[in-house]
Amino acid sequence: MAIAIFTTRVMFFAFLVCSVALILGNKSVSAQCQGDVQGLMKQCARYVQKTGPKIQPSHGCCSVVKNVDLACVCGHITTEVENIISMEKAAFIAKACGKPLTHGTRCGSYVVP
Repeated sequence: MAIAIFTTRVMFFAFLVCSVALILGNKSVSAQCQGDVQGLMKQCARYVQKTGPKIQPSHGCCSVVKNVDLACVCGHITTEVENIISMEKAAFIAKACGKPLTHGTRCGSYVVP
């Protein structure tokens, strides 16, 4: 039981590190987009994983979302990022935090309905 919990935590940490590296590896995202892009991944990564259901984001996640230029971040989403992050969930998080993406906004290959 303890080994399973440890393995799950290690896998989640690895996922988080990979997600941050993929998004922030492109320095233009942090340099060009207003707000705390690193904080966005740190606070919200668990809510945009491809696996699992949509869940309401935490207050910490929403605090960061409200202060990030999401349209700008969407313009820098790569195929590699889309392979590990659900863009549908990302749009859900934006809406749940009171900062919905405009209809037709493109996040990588995902278009907000």
